[in-house]
Order: sequence, then C-alpha cells, then structure tokens
Amino acid sequence: MMVIGLSVVFNKVSLFERYFFMEIFFKNRRLAEIFNLQKTLYKSYGKGLGDAIKRRLAVLAAAPTLADVSHKPPERRHELKGKRNEEFAVDLDKKYRLIFKPEHNPLPRKDDGGLDLKKITAVTILGVEDYH
Repeated sequence: MMVIGLSVVFNKVSLFERYFFMEIFFKNRRLAEIFNLQKTLYKSYGKGLGDAIKRRLAVLAAAPTLADVSHKPPERRHELKGKRNEEFAVDLDKKYRLIFKPEHNPLPRKDDGGLDLKKITAVTILGVEDYH
C-alpha cells in the first residue's frame, strides 16, 4: 500500500505532489487530520470503513486523472446530481460513499458542456456520507 503524506497548500491540506498522479485536497484541516491518521480514522469511522477509506484514497491518489478511476465496482466512481451537481462519489461499502469534487477553476469541460474527466487532475475530499 502507498504511504500518504501531508503538505499544507493555501489553507488546504494536500497529498505530496507527485508527477502524473491525482492531487488530493480536503475541505478542511480537521478532515485531513482524520483521514491521514489511522488512529483518528478508525475512531471516527471504525476499522472496516476506515480501511475502505484508505483504499479509495490510494486509488484516487494513484490515478493520473478522474477518468482513470473505475466507474465499475469496487470503486464505482459516479457523478452526483441535483444539489450535488458536479460532485462525485466512490463506494466505500453498501451504505457509505466517499464524496469529492474537482479542484479546478474553471472546471474542464467538453464541447457538449459536460465535465472532461480526462482533464481533472485534482480533487477535494468533502467527507463520507450515506446520501440515500
């Protein structure tokens, strides 16, 4: 498994920058501390869900672009709709999802107006939710 480290970037916490790998930010320092320390991750989410979070973070970190994160199980990357438009989720288990959004301004778009997943190289983790 890949080792994940932290660096502070403009009041956000991100994984160390790597060549051709996804850059991952967190919506706040507290969430970054929870996700990057196994003790706090397990305390907040339990061992089973905590291990799933670590696996999904590793998959995101290893992907050069969002298009490289599988839309099939077990990750099942999918775009959310409605008030969560332009946010994404990956499955953690049958109930919970890891929610994130592209960290680009402006968002990369295709000619048809949809998001260009091949150009999304950075995401912000928003949290873990059961949005069903």
